[in-house]
Amino acid sequence: MKIFPFFALVLAGALVASALRAAPLGAPTAAPVHGQKAAPAIDRVDPTFWWVGMKNPHLQLLVHGPGIGASLASLRYAGVALDGIQKLENPNYLVVNLTIAPDAKPGQLTLLFLDGKKKTTRAYELRARNQDPARTQGLTQADFIYMLMPDRFANGDPKNDVVRGTRVNHVARDSMYARHGGDLKGIENHFSYLKQLGATAIWPTPIVENDMPKASYHGYAVTDCYKVDPRYGTNAEYVQFVKNAHKQGLKVVQDIVLNHWGSYHHLFRDQPAADWFHAFPTFTRSNYNAFVLNDPYGAKIDRKLENDGWFDTTMPDVNQSNPLVATYLIQNFLWWVESTGLDGYRIDTYPYSEPQFLMAWGKAIADEYPKLALFGEAWEGTEAEQAFFAQNILPPVNGFKSNLPGVLDFQICFGIGDVLKGDGGDLTKLYRALQGDWMYTDATRNVPFLDNHDMSRFYSVIGEDFAKYKMGLAWLLTLRGTPQLYYGTEVLMKNFSDPDGKVREDFPGGWASDKTNYFAARPGPAGEAFDYVAKLANYRKSHPVLSSGKLMQFIPQDGVYTYFRYTDAGECVMVIANNTKDAKQVDGRRFAERTAGFASGQDVVTGAPVPDLQTIAVPARTVMVVELKK
Repeated sequence: MKIFPFFALVLAGALVASALRAAPLGAPTAAPVHGQKAAPAIDRVDPTFWWVGMKNPHLQLLVHGPGIGASLASLRYAGVALDGIQKLENPNYLVVNLTIAPDAKPGQLTLLFLDGKKKTTRAYELRARNQDPARTQGLTQADFIYMLMPDRFANGDPKNDVVRGTRVNHVARDSMYARHGGDLKGIENHFSYLKQLGATAIWPTPIVENDMPKASYHGYAVTDCYKVDPRYGTNAEYVQFVKNAHKQGLKVVQDIVLNHWGSYHHLFRDQPAADWFHAFPTFTRSNYNAFVLNDPYGAKIDRKLENDGWFDTTMPDVNQSNPLVATYLIQNFLWWVESTGLDGYRIDTYPYSEPQFLMAWGKAIADEYPKLALFGEAWEGTEAEQAFFAQNILPPVNGFKSNLPGVLDFQICFGIGDVLKGDGGDLTKLYRALQGDWMYTDATRNVPFLDNHDMSRFYSVIGEDFAKYKMGLAWLLTLRGTPQLYYGTEVLMKNFSDPDGKVREDFPGGWASDKTNYFAARPGPAGEAFDYVAKLANYRKSHPVLSSGKLMQFIPQDGVYTYFRYTDAGECVMVIANNTKDAKQVDGRRFAERTAGFASGQDVVTGAPVPDLQTIAVPARTVMVVELKK
């Protein structure tokens, strides 16, 4: 794959100078002001506004308007220099490059475009950066992420269910492919529910515009990078959503897609140039095989298909090797952080993006927002393959060395699922998932989980066995990392992903007409499940030993797996699991390395005493979380 000079500069240490030419959030800040004669109309500038005081002073403006590419550009604004323009293959686009000096002041500059005697001016806003230290907090192990699909969680504003001009302008809750009407206001209405559960962070699937004619509810086929989907709310409402979440002690993780856009994206329907997207003589999918990226014997064509093939027929693959495209993407994701104060990014389909771009993107984001949490989806089959896509101690391969702090921990997910299927799987699968942490720079920045919007629901995977359910939740909430729970798991929502829509059902009570409302009351097994999660999650929140303590695990023996979370200050929690159908009397002397100095314990969930650490009684199909006492 060709590496452009832009990337060479980034990887040599220059700070994405040509790649970080800035971006804003939302709709244009001012309408075009035309000259005396008819001139090209400017209908869009991306980013729509920017800020003074950014660490990277360079800003790339992508200007769109009929015939604007024939124009020359100029401006006069103290502290802002015009570095030149770049004409593109499509005459409806013009790239304007600016450098913003450190002493530049906020205000509106005027861009002047001349095409012969025709003159067009465009106001462009430079804002002051937000100095609130409570913004962009990042994530730590003390957090507990609640993942949800906005369209399927709760409908807080029925007025935006149908939005004029969108390609899907109706709701149909009886269809798994249609819009159902959930929105940002619906999530906000239930902040108290999330806090009661013990969640500290919210991860909605993408909230940006997905104006596709079919199955647009999921959010992964972006059609406008700078606009919240109007069926969820407005850009201003999203900014307020983040503020209100912070006021309630809840952080916000934004789900983003670097690799592909939707086929109705305005930049695909009216492409700036043919090289903005990957194209083959005939439609070509990705081979969906990230192993080729670090295969020492791999073929170039296989790597090309992995990175350049389309994710799906309606999801064109963005050419991140094009410096203009790379800059557009980098600026866009800086823009969302500065505009909203969000706390983290979850990066969809991380391994499918061009490796050199991933390094440039990660560096640019981290340089500007060092506190921002970043974790990617690397749905891989081995511990080593997963670790390759996070910061690790492994050598670079094919010029790629990940700078992504963490990943979604599929190995933990697979380990827990496999261990709990059927009559009880091999506990060493979970043990090995943790043993592989030696490859990471810091595995505590990974995000363990049980299921998500693309997978069969955990409760169904384990055969709707409530004892096993509690075991999985106990592991999730006591292991290292920042745990993530998929919406509805806490009330035993179930189904298999055949197709995906079956695991993306509406949360009961999210709509005024729902007969069951789990937000208000949770009788029976759903209530027991909620209480179990809330008990452990809130204990975890108030006991740093589970959020920042060290971890020591013992090799599973005779169907029993034991690990400890502990601190140098003397706090210690024992997590002991019996994955067999029979009760066990476990010889606790084996754990003396961690239990020395402690005389007894107390079950965190039930409050029952554990009087003897020498011989520990563990019921069948049980994970006991025991706070040790001196």
